[in-house]
Amino acid sequence: MWYIMNNGQQVGPMPAAGLVSYGLNPSSMVWRQGMAQWMPAGSCPELAPYMQGGYSYAQPGAQSYNQPGGYQAQPYKDKTTAGILAILFGSLGVQYFYIGKVGGGFLTILLELVTCGLWSIVVLIQGIMMLTMSQQEFDAKFVYTDKTLPLF
Repeated sequence: MWYIMNNGQQVGPMPAAGLVSYGLNPSSMVWRQGMAQWMPAGSCPELAPYMQGGYSYAQPGAQSYNQPGGYQAQPYKDKTTAGILAILFGSLGVQYFYIGKVGGGFLTILLELVTCGLWSIVVLIQGIMMLTMSQQEFDAKFVYTDKTLPLF
């Protein structure tokens, strides 16, 4: 379980994925049991998949690069793009392929076939939810989760 300094306040304990909602970036100060002292998150390789800083989110097609510590940052995935894809092409699982959940994309196609198209109602609701949540909530719920098919 991790702790993070947020506006001078210690917040936690929480799993690593929870740090995302507090704007985790390479300079965020974090701590967990077994660490001698608070450290910048950029020096903790196990937090690499949860990093939000280090490259521009505003630039379309932002490239990932080696963060301090030599690990590769994950490319940014926009919640608006994912939401629109879910609304327009959700029954094909395109939103899951976009966020890097290939297994979820294939499961969505299978569920669409098995339910004779009723699964498209679920992905329509999911697309609307993606559009209404914050980018941090989207990242924590869909991008940085270990789930193969994250729904709501």
